[in-house]
Amino acid sequence: MFYDVLHHAAHGKLGRMLASSGAIASLTLGLGAAGLALSQSAQADDYPDHAIEFIVPWSPGGGSDALMRIISNSAEKHIGQPMPVMNMPGVSGTIGLKELAQKDPDGYTVGQIHEGLMASNATGLTQLNWDDFQPIASLASSPQFLVVNADSDWKTFEDFAEYAKAHPGEIRVGATLGGIPHVHAAMIEDAIGAQFRYVGYEGTGARIRGLVGGHIDASIGDISSSLEFVKNGDLRFLAVGSKERLEQTPDVPTFKELGYDNLNLSINRGIVAPKGIDPAKVETLAKGFEAMSKDPEFIKRVNNAGAEVDFMGPQTYADYLADIDATIKRLSGKLAR
Repeated sequence: MFYDVLHHAAHGKLGRMLASSGAIASLTLGLGAAGLALSQSAQADDYPDHAIEFIVPWSPGGGSDALMRIISNSAEKHIGQPMPVMNMPGVSGTIGLKELAQKDPDGYTVGQIHEGLMASNATGLTQLNWDDFQPIASLASSPQFLVVNADSDWKTFEDFAEYAKAHPGEIRVGATLGGIPHVHAAMIEDAIGAQFRYVGYEGTGARIRGLVGGHIDASIGDISSSLEFVKNGDLRFLAVGSKERLEQTPDVPTFKELGYDNLNLSINRGIVAPKGIDPAKVETLAKGFEAMSKDPEFIKRVNNAGAEVDFMGPQTYADYLADIDATIKRLSGKLAR
């Protein structure tokens, strides 16, 4: 009897001790989790607290490099930290992007892509694609024009389309084979139900010089490469792939107003991060870039470089990339010719 009472008392005390220990352990764990959450929140609030490396997978001096340096030079004002450019050119931009994909997703390395990545993926040049990265924002858009020699009989896009359909394989179109200019030409070819004869060139400048010299009949060009030739009477813009007519070329119709709603021909240069970056950091960067896109000085500098400011946030940009990727994959047979 005495043993039972003693055992019951001891057991009760021990039970209370164990219960108390469990409560303390739970409280400790709870405080630890709360502390971790507060620590992570503080880290997100402090982000970024040092420079963000900006990988541009192209050589210095090109169109992408020029526009990305405008973004880099504007970054500290809107992001709060410098964003120095690191040029990593090679294999149509894929060398630098391979490096970016292997970086720690800590928010301190970002990189630049455009539609050429999807073209390189579709033609087997790289295994990487847009969805191997986290889209953050697209800022600079370079609308693309269908350009012909001013001596041609094609005064309008309708003239060009009618002739192309009646003479399959006759029109010589300059393109960087397998690149985004080739994609844009193939989109036109597909939209009007024609077949072009492609002539390969390395770079826009070479294509436009070939067009001025009469070595090809048409090409894809932009403001920076072609406008002066148009003003001089050497070339003619037939249509532009922007959403609306451009201020620099008010007389040039958009493909959309001509009835081709799906011919959105622009090179949209955007910023992505390694997969796995904290969504709060994505939001911080996106908000900074959105503010940048409304800065009059930034807009002026982008316009002076022959491009337009066209901001897309993370989800809108991801949707755009997915849509373009599907179009390029559908046209991949034309790109392989």
